[in-house]
Amino acid sequence: MALTKRIIPCLDLKDGRVVKGTHFVGLRDAGDPVELARRYDEQGADEVVFLDIAASKERRGTIIDAIQRAADDLSLPLTVGGGIRTTDDMQQILRAGADKVSINSSAVQDPDLISRGAERFGTRCIVVAMDVRRNHRMEPGRTPIALAGGRECWYEVVTHGGSRATGLDAVAWAREVEQRGAGEILLTSMEADGTKEGFDIPITAAVAGAVSIPVIASGGVGTLEH
Repeated sequence: MALTKRIIPCLDLKDGRVVKGTHFVGLRDAGDPVELARRYDEQGADEVVFLDIAASKERRGTIIDAIQRAADDLSLPLTVGGGIRTTDDMQQILRAGADKVSINSSAVQDPDLISRGAERFGTRCIVVAMDVRRNHRMEPGRTPIALAGGRECWYEVVTHGGSRATGLDAVAWAREVEQRGAGEILLTSMEADGTKEGFDIPITAAVAGAVSIPVIASGGVGTLEH
């Protein structure tokens, strides 16, 4: 069954502000998250994602404030991620007004968190974010992905803003998170991030073909043609 196409702006937040960069670096201020989300809402976006890239328990109040303001202001569904390590963290985010939670590094460190979250809140509420990058050192057991020019690579899951390699094959990890109860996958390619040159189609197609849950492609879009 074909899934409905959705336009979902993903906003990276740091210290309560939206930041933009390229390949996960060179971050610059891009404005207030709720103001930007309101513009996207008016322009017909289907959902919006807030990803707190500098989240910690001590600074959770900043993102909670943004969630509450967004929930009061916007009509579109809101997904929130960053610093979520327990189901109690999930509950706090959902109670503040988010419709879904997104987990990334914490899911890699504790894969059972996906299952616990799905059991407590339902699979619909659990989004697993995957940051991936190309690894051209092909090894046995890796999923080969064909690139332009006949080259092949595999895609490795990375965490902590792309600074930590996990050794996880992205396609295999996508299958596992689905089995554990994720309702959606938010897939970001480091190669495409911030370039405005188009999505990383090879890995997007490979992950979408490996799972039956929705895959949200992120990173690289710059035009309607993309």
